[in-house]
Amino acid sequence: PVFFISCSLYLFGPWVQWSLLLGWGRDYLQAVDSWLDVLLPRIKPRLYQNGGNIISIQVENEYGSYSACDYDYLRHLLAAFRARLGPDVLLFTTDGNSAAELRCGTLQGLYATVDFGPGPNVTAAFAPQRLYEPKGPLVNSEYYTGWLDYWGEPHAGSSPAQVAQGLQDMLQLGANVNMYMFQGGTNFGYWSGADYKGRYKPVTTSYDYDAPLSEAGDPTAKLFAIRTVISKFQPLPEGPMPPATPKYAYGPVPLRKQGEVLELLDVLCPGGPIRSRFPLTFEAVKQAHGFVLYRTRLPRDVWDPAPLSSPPNGVCDRAYVLLNGVRTGRLERDGQMTLNITGQAGATLDLLVENMGRINFGVNASDFKGLRQNLSLDSALLSDWLIYPLDVDSAVTRGWPPPTPQAEGSRARLGPVLYTGAFQTPGIAWDTFVKFPGWSKGQLWINGFNVGRYWPARGPQQTLFVPGSLLSASAPNNITLLELEGAPPRPFVLFLDRPLLNQTVSPQAGTELPPP
Repeated sequence: PVFFISCSLYLFGPWVQWSLLLGWGRDYLQAVDSWLDVLLPRIKPRLYQNGGNIISIQVENEYGSYSACDYDYLRHLLAAFRARLGPDVLLFTTDGNSAAELRCGTLQGLYATVDFGPGPNVTAAFAPQRLYEPKGPLVNSEYYTGWLDYWGEPHAGSSPAQVAQGLQDMLQLGANVNMYMFQGGTNFGYWSGADYKGRYKPVTTSYDYDAPLSEAGDPTAKLFAIRTVISKFQPLPEGPMPPATPKYAYGPVPLRKQGEVLELLDVLCPGGPIRSRFPLTFEAVKQAHGFVLYRTRLPRDVWDPAPLSSPPNGVCDRAYVLLNGVRTGRLERDGQMTLNITGQAGATLDLLVENMGRINFGVNASDFKGLRQNLSLDSALLSDWLIYPLDVDSAVTRGWPPPTPQAEGSRARLGPVLYTGAFQTPGIAWDTFVKFPGWSKGQLWINGFNVGRYWPARGPQQTLFVPGSLLSASAPNNITLLELEGAPPRPFVLFLDRPLLNQTVSPQAGTELPPP
């Protein structure tokens, strides 16, 4: 048995189904071919038969999980890869280990492999692959060592003993194994994505995955259990295991309010707003990620509470509602879609809409963001909108807002508000983890880099991983924080030397500044 390592071109996925069904197939495949024209010539010199270390190429990933079941599409990919890589390279597909998934995900000329996690009967788990590949190696292309986390659910995991036993059972069969994941990672910035399993399920910033190597790249008990299994089948490398990277608890860093988002639109949206009679999606205003502010005015006096309403899935994914700059509540996908408001005619109504991550698996792949349908006030449609695509990242990258070293706290507000601060390290730049005592939900930048989304009130993730490579050992390290819902009375963040990934806390818990 050998460990199977693939160069997996995970490019296509759910967009295939929608593009082909809606008649966009030709444009889609032209884009695919254009990308392959760039990518595959770089891979070809590194193929095994050309003296390199790439022994196989995956051309699709779990295509059998989608309902399109388009063999012409798979034939197009097969021809495209053969034309650019030649006749000798082993091409393969990966699908779930069921006959139904393999039926639409496989094609003659592409070796069919499967994926699955630890289970009691490995022989049975490989049985569907044997239906499509009576001869040839057994291959688990994605052996699940853990699982990803969703906001509001417990931290996922699996026991080291269970994962090790599953690996041993596969190696005893002579099977080949590629572990997913072997090392955890981080969904920096806005790249966390989402699943759809009966409802929208956004993924956390951490992709620790309970993997053998942690999010920070450190060995875990699961790694040593796997290493013990491997030693039964082949010699281990000589010498000690690399140790965990050093971590440092830099401690508390006070933050200062820099300004409210509504006050800073000229900085966050320097191009000015887009005017539209009715709301436009993120995609229509060319905003891929982050935030868009939608602004209109109340068309009449509303003395008695009247419902501001969105149709189901009309808000994607989370809208913070403000009236004359005062936050009045929120509308949320798969959640509250009506909010009672009062106000005078001409009052400014703002909705700051957050893209919580695009659906990246499943048949519900048409995941447009923003206000996808018209909003109504007491059954009357609202119109005449100003739409501000916010580019917070560019503003922060340009060095705005200015740093505020050792800033004192300021009066907390119900967001959205930007805060800043700075800290110096004791002459080191080690990995660390930042905690948000008393904060609600928002986004964090350090030295201009978008570290990701925090949401301690929802959990389970309570800390964000900050690699030491983002920090300076000699200059001040600048922090920018966009709080969307509500800051603690004394705003600060706390740098720890360990992660907290499996906890949900009250948004006001732990708001006291610890002693220096």
